[in-house]
Amino acid sequence: MRIALAQLDLTVGDLAGNEERIADALDRARAAGAELALFPELAVTGYPPEDLLLKRHFLREARAVVDRLARATEGIVALVGFPDHDADVGNALALLAEGEVRAVYRKVHLPNYSVFDEQRYFAPGAGGGLVRLGGVPTGLTICEDLWEPGPPGSEEALAGATLLVNASASPYHVGKGLERERMLVQRARDYRTSIAFCNHVGGQDELLFDGHSLLIDARGEVVARACQFAEELLVAELDTDGADALRLQDPRQRAARRFARGDVPLLAEVELPAREGDAPPATEPAPVSELLPELEEVYAALRLGLADYVRKNGFERVVLGLSGGIDSALVLLLAVDALGAERVTAVVMPSPHSSEGTQGDARALAAEAGVECLELAIGPVMEAYEAALGEVFAGREPDLAEENLQARIRGNLLMALSNKFGWLVLTTGNKSETSVGYSTLYGDTAGGFAVIKDVPKTLVYALARHRGAPASIIERAPSAELRADQLDEDSLPPYSRLDAILGLYVEQDLDAEHIAAEGFDPEEVALVLGLVDRAEYKRRQAPPGVRISTKAFGRDRRMPITNRYGRS
Repeated sequence: MRIALAQLDLTVGDLAGNEERIADALDRARAAGAELALFPELAVTGYPPEDLLLKRHFLREARAVVDRLARATEGIVALVGFPDHDADVGNALALLAEGEVRAVYRKVHLPNYSVFDEQRYFAPGAGGGLVRLGGVPTGLTICEDLWEPGPPGSEEALAGATLLVNASASPYHVGKGLERERMLVQRARDYRTSIAFCNHVGGQDELLFDGHSLLIDARGEVVARACQFAEELLVAELDTDGADALRLQDPRQRAARRFARGDVPLLAEVELPAREGDAPPATEPAPVSELLPELEEVYAALRLGLADYVRKNGFERVVLGLSGGIDSALVLLLAVDALGAERVTAVVMPSPHSSEGTQGDARALAAEAGVECLELAIGPVMEAYEAALGEVFAGREPDLAEENLQARIRGNLLMALSNKFGWLVLTTGNKSETSVGYSTLYGDTAGGFAVIKDVPKTLVYALARHRGAPASIIERAPSAELRADQLDEDSLPPYSRLDAILGLYVEQDLDAEHIAAEGFDPEEVALVLGLVDRAEYKRRQAPPGVRISTKAFGRDRRMPITNRYGRS
């Protein structure tokens, strides 16, 4: 069977645009001689549509898209994800053939952990479902249906399916692609079935989908692999007879088949289109894209997440404060790579505490990157603020309040540029700072998109080196430069230790005792955990950013602001 995996960058709620992209991919798949085209989970609506699914008119319009796409299936069979509304709503896969919707399968396992809220919106399907495609028994699954070992995938295979298709919206985190591929390979080996897996690609608010669609044969060999972080129509041939031959040699299947529960319903039988004599030849060998090394993978993820957020929300230009520090340098380079230098404005905003080194590096980096660079000195504005507050602050020594005024002035100026010109403000805070609240509310947290919000400081350095940031920026000790001779390590542990503690607390949910048992000073652990807990109110007001970890702030880690657990 020649199969096309349509790995598309779709937009939530853009029903007309998604329909157009799906129809175009269907045409290209047909022209490539594909007999079956598989699209991602909820392709019609984009993923995740969230509370759009509570609008009946949205569900009606989504179904109308499916019906129109069905009429365009002459000469090809398609499987397209959509929300099926009939008494309740199901996360569904429509089988489109011969101008009609021939069958609808509903997702059985609805994830409700990490970034997923599917039980809020969907009713689970009753169980697995088979279709016969040109005589090939094919099991239908959607995303989590194959992540869960056992039914429905196992029962579909035991009922005779030699091919399992999986329409997916599998969000990215570092290493997720390889983890997912190994899982699918194991499923193919256990079930003795071929697997066709098609994933979304692109950014949706804080989520990013990495693509990495796959065709795997019944031996668990990867036959074809789509690229990461880019659209691709992957067309390749799959031997659908290989599973039967392997099952004759595998006695485990016989015992399992005897104890399988009930019959899996046959939802439809569809003939595959006859191969035309001038059909394009199969790709030889099938394309198997190389996987990116980890740093390249993370950089590509951040770049795509930024590019899609800007594009899908209609911004023509971005603006950021460029301090000469490592964080803003990395964000600038990401913006240039994602959007082009002509769409990026950097703003240098020196204060009396800014060093010549950082300011010089900021101007030099902007010039080297080829971006517009504006300079707005904040010294006079600081004097005006201090004069306005002078009587109220009289008799008190300058402290954090005066330091934070500088950050808030900078945030104010950036937002003024955004209001005047319609530019998107990129914030430059990293995950380490966000975790412990080492930031100024309405200052450096002010903006529309936090590109490196989920990137720990140690990874910021690694990515900056990977991208070729200037050595003077990389080697300088980090400082907010809000007072004379200030260094981050005056307030925080060294980032190598801080990030290790944060990983154990934020991502693994370990308590202070277990973290200290990993070799960390108990007093330092107590300091860090207290900072994290007290900064929840700041994080709740921070802009969205690209998720690259297994537990990002926002959709992942959801802690109450008013919370006395573990606090004195």
